[in-house]
Amino acid sequence: MIMKKWNKLPDYMKTEEVKEYYELLRHKTFSLIIKRLFDIILSLTLLIFLSPVLLIIAIYVKLDSEGSIFFLQKRVTAYGKVFKIIKFRTMVSDAEKLGTQVTVSNDARVTKIGKFLRKTRLDELPQLINILVGDMTLVGTRPEVEKFVKEYTNEMYATLLLPAGVTSLASIKYKDEEKLLDASSNPNETYINNILPEKMKYNLEYMRKFNFFYDIKTIIMTVYAVFY
Repeated sequence: MIMKKWNKLPDYMKTEEVKEYYELLRHKTFSLIIKRLFDIILSLTLLIFLSPVLLIIAIYVKLDSEGSIFFLQKRVTAYGKVFKIIKFRTMVSDAEKLGTQVTVSNDARVTKIGKFLRKTRLDELPQLINILVGDMTLVGTRPEVEKFVKEYTNEMYATLLLPAGVTSLASIKYKDEEKLLDASSNPNETYINNILPEKMKYNLEYMRKFNFFYDIKTIIMTVYAVFY
């Protein structure tokens, strides 16, 4: 994983706030290469090893409700690139047309199997494909939809210096995010004004502390958070 040269970054990222993080990461080239190699090896290994589990989940999703097995949605990753994130579908078909782009707990759009998949985060297993092709990484800032990225401050754009991640410290701290949105009359605004800024504090801290062993620690913390 080699960083782009500063002059190749999108114009909205060429700010003093972003440059601080850019300089920190530029001196961690070896760690970035190890991170990418680890992503490739682990994602490929898990896709092969977990293929029976993936097949079983796919069958349950298909039998549980009408619609496709996978949920594809445009998200934003490194340097503002838009890609399609892959998840097992946990909501009814066309759920985004029936409500907001954030999900509250007890959301009527979530299917029976979807509740289980979300709780255990098994719905995110197909993202191993996103990791393998390089659009995502195991540990990093969760990819947002374009609508929310447009609300970023100059400093928040620094998180786009690295690929979007499957898990992060922010994901762990806000694993019950849906419950926080329950009391809101406008979940989208609550997310943008209250939750997103707090999550970004953790994401920016990760950018400053980034190293391979910090990633391993985060993965272990994620596994613990899923089961406890």
